[in-house]
Amino acid sequence: MRDRRTSLAVPLLVAGAYFMEMLDGTVIATALPSMAETFEVPAVDLNVGMSAYLLTLAVLIPVSGWIADRFGPRQTFATAVAIFTVASIFCGLSDDLTTFTASRVLQGVGGALMVPVGRLVVLRHTDRGDLVRAIALITWPGLVAPILGPPVGGFLTTFASWRWIFLLNVPLGLIALVLALRLIRGEAEDRRTPFDWPGFALSGFACLALMYSVELAARPHVSWSLVATLLGASLLAGWAMVRHARRAAHPLVRFDALSIRTFAVTIWGGSAFRMAISAIPFLMPLMFQLGFGLDAYQAGLLVLAIFAGNLAMKPGTTAVLRRFGFRSTMIVTGLVNAATIFAYALFTPDTPVALIVVLLFIGGMSRSMQFTCVNTLAFADVPAAGMNGANTLFTIVQQISIGLGITLGAVALRLGEALAPAGDLARFHLAFLVIGAIALMALIDTLTLAARAGTEVSGHTPRTK
Repeated sequence: MRDRRTSLAVPLLVAGAYFMEMLDGTVIATALPSMAETFEVPAVDLNVGMSAYLLTLAVLIPVSGWIADRFGPRQTFATAVAIFTVASIFCGLSDDLTTFTASRVLQGVGGALMVPVGRLVVLRHTDRGDLVRAIALITWPGLVAPILGPPVGGFLTTFASWRWIFLLNVPLGLIALVLALRLIRGEAEDRRTPFDWPGFALSGFACLALMYSVELAARPHVSWSLVATLLGASLLAGWAMVRHARRAAHPLVRFDALSIRTFAVTIWGGSAFRMAISAIPFLMPLMFQLGFGLDAYQAGLLVLAIFAGNLAMKPGTTAVLRRFGFRSTMIVTGLVNAATIFAYALFTPDTPVALIVVLLFIGGMSRSMQFTCVNTLAFADVPAAGMNGANTLFTIVQQISIGLGITLGAVALRLGEALAPAGDLARFHLAFLVIGAIALMALIDTLTLAARAGTEVSGHTPRTK
């Protein structure tokens, strides 16, 4: 009985840590004006604090697997939670931009270890038959936090202080730390694998250059030559990293799992899917406010329909996969996801609110199901010995694709402005058409899956002719 409770409690613990990290990254947007007033700087200058966090994640996530092997997942996860919590205190007490930025870098150190190692703990200690339920639990924060972040940040800033955005992490972090020490088994891998310094330099530079170019591309005034230079440097470093990984005895980032078809689909097609859904929380509130003339509160209430759809789908996830399997489920939910995004391009201020809410709700359900499928199928056929390397690679790609999705939304919006300068609403419609096309492209890889893909995890038995 205790093992069964623990098998549920550990994914819930990791989900809570992931939610804390994701919410912390999204609530800041609405608090920027108030924080800028405290720091006595222009609001735009606070982008450095947001960028510092993302860039720290990009550089340090590749190291998470090696640290977990060297020191054990229990110690690594608990230390990451402690670092994140202490950094949150420093963020909440900051009185100038320099201190705040340094605190965000420290938060990035904790975040870079907390979620990847937490997922690794779940993957190592969950039977494949229970993997769908476990992954469903630890992936919902990635869908929920971007939706809840802006209204929560606005509420705390308006009725309390922006400092509470960070200080609320303190009791949550302390609870997570106690539970981590009690629930996670403390065995270490007892490895003395040498640290791959060339791999760290190449992977760190590749991720840093890519994420920084993405951050630059999202700014109002862009030096496209600098963006192109950084992208080129990132691709070159990435190519060198792959060559190094194939030759090194103990590479920091391993690409072996890409030979497994189920894992490869979640990397290539899954990245396109993640980019598409990450653009929605960016574009939708803007369209409601700038295109429809709603205030931030009204726009936030409408977007919460996506959150409701996410939650409504979770209880039925396991049953759906057991009945239809990964391939059929991903094709259908992928088509529904793309169709709802295309439908958003038809929204106008005259569209009935009830219809908007229903379509947002359906979109939320399809994204929830697809997100769980992608995150579960990735590890369905990965052997235990390769789980650490696969988890590290998956986390790197996931972080990058989510960051690219936000930039994709901004670029699609600018494309809409160039092609339809006549009004605010037309540019949003064109942006949603672009995002919908990318969501549709994500299905191409899914079509190559075998009918029996991931059956050991889903419990689905395909019909035989």
